[in-house]
Amino acid sequence: MASDNLSSSTLHDAVNGFTRPEMYSENLASTVDAYDRHVFISYKNRQSWPPRVEASDDDPLIKLVAATFKARKNDIAVKTKITVCEAREEGDLSDGDVLIFPDMIKYRGLEESNVESFFEDVLVNGKPWAAGVPEVLTGSHVYVCAHGSRDVRCGVCGPELIKKLNEEIELRDLKNQISVTACSHVGGHKYAGNVIVFSPAPDGKIMGHWYGYVTPNDVPDLLDQHIAKGEVIQKLWRGQMGPSVENIKGTDDQKEVNGKVTSNGKKDHVESDNLSNNENVADSGCCQGVNGGISCCRVASFEQNNGNGETLEAQKKQGSKKTWNWPALKERDVLTAVGVVGAVAVVAVAYKLYRR
Repeated sequence: MASDNLSSSTLHDAVNGFTRPEMYSENLASTVDAYDRHVFISYKNRQSWPPRVEASDDDPLIKLVAATFKARKNDIAVKTKITVCEAREEGDLSDGDVLIFPDMIKYRGLEESNVESFFEDVLVNGKPWAAGVPEVLTGSHVYVCAHGSRDVRCGVCGPELIKKLNEEIELRDLKNQISVTACSHVGGHKYAGNVIVFSPAPDGKIMGHWYGYVTPNDVPDLLDQHIAKGEVIQKLWRGQMGPSVENIKGTDDQKEVNGKVTSNGKKDHVESDNLSNNENVADSGCCQGVNGGISCCRVASFEQNNGNGETLEAQKKQGSKKTWNWPALKERDVLTAVGVVGAVAVVAVAYKLYRR
């Protein structure tokens, strides 16, 4: 009996898990549409999510958010995605909590009665929400698609990745710096496991990178290479939040560091995800198909913070004592500087003798 269960599990993994035939069969770059803001709404346990949360009468909050997003999409100037994420029993994420990237802002208490005001204040006008108090998010935030009722592959791969991520984070004593959260369908279910990483670069800018075909074996690289060093894992990289960047096609040692390409490549156009495009709805990733699809964009009104609630501009004005990384001087520049100082000294001595 145990042997039969093992055989069934192995077969299930071969069809829907990390050993399925289509793994690594496609180049993943440019499989994410261009966008500039990602909003996550914390809601219930992932096991309770129906295939389409946004269309469920049993989930009125998410249904209202989806309907409002569709109705106000032409008013939202910043290209925005909205995704459901899992509420946590320990209390740091409750039903109705809203997290906004790259602003690194969290609001609590989104309810059916104040959805319209949230859209009007925050998403349309880019102002603080009058009905909520913004909390500053810090550290890195990892979202893993684990929406099993929507796609069996995400249901198989997602929980395993979440488990492995939490284990490796525990080993590195990074629980206070990295959070891992299950999220609903984010598009590209055939690329499961799908992972989105929001983490600060050394300059404080928040980057949002999408990965596909992620397996538990890739988790250490996500932590040690991407989050710790800001180096993108190219073979798994699907795209990023923010302006499109040059895509590197070649060996794995070619990489993008903190959003900047470190070797020559060519640009790939990233198609926008349009709510009115029915062909994209089934495989899109905002409340399972509720996307902004806005052709124009502007910079969000919130100032970019460095993850500690302090903006870079404020640090500059206040003369922050933080250490900044400056490029090293080249040897020839140092020698030139020494020569100039020496020449000045000789002239000064000669002038002094002349005066005597």
